Amino acid sequence: MNRFVVAVTLIALTCGAGLAAADGEARSAESAGGWMSLFDGKSLRGWSITKFGGEGKVEVEDGRIVLGFGNDLTGIHTTRKLPTIEYEVELEAMRVDGTDFFCGLTFPVGEAPCSLILGGWGGGVCGLSSIDGLDASENETTTYREFKNGRWYRVRLRVTSRRIQAWLDGKEIVDQDIADRRISIRYEVEPSKPFGIASWQTTAALKNIRLRPLGEDDPVEAPQPSPY
Repeated sequence: MNRFVVAVTLIALTCGAGLAAADGEARSAESAGGWMSLFDGKSLRGWSITKFGGEGKVEVEDGRIVLGFGNDLTGIHTTRKLPTIEYEVELEAMRVDGTDFFCGLTFPVGEAPCSLILGGWGGGVCGLSSIDGLDASENETTTYREFKNGRWYRVRLRVTSRRIQAWLDGKEIVDQDIADRRISIRYEVEPSKPFGIASWQTTAALKNIRLRPLGEDDPVEAPQPSPY
């Protein structure tokens, strides 16, 4: 084997090892704590723009997904293979402009869909839609919160076979026992299934969307308060 062939072979092996190491580091970072990033900060890779009819423009800018003002709903959804039970979701959401919900997170609860609504019904209602056919504005998960436009809010959702829990800026806002309860969604957000995020007549921004499956031995971590 001549010196040229040896040199080329060494370069190829070195590059291959470097790529493998980089890939390994990326995979390690991705799986740290079991969390899987659902948004790369640069593109809508893995997501589709939801065809509600009358939706606003969806763009990625400055490391965030912007859901434009729609008539009425604007959103994104993914059909990638994700857990349907025993999992947690985290994201940060902002109402950029408008007065209604800026985060309508539709998610699976086993075979049933449900939605976590933040800032609905004129701007302040939070809760799950729907429990036994009752919306977030009229069931036991209903709470009220004043939201400021232009401010990021940290959202965490936990779905198990027994409960749905949600936190906003580290404070628990939903702790719903779902045993023998009928879980469903409003018909308007059907296109968001199985996992999607939407806003209603509101410009919204999203970032740091991630998910992790929950194992039997996983510690239940307390959500951290918002840094904003």
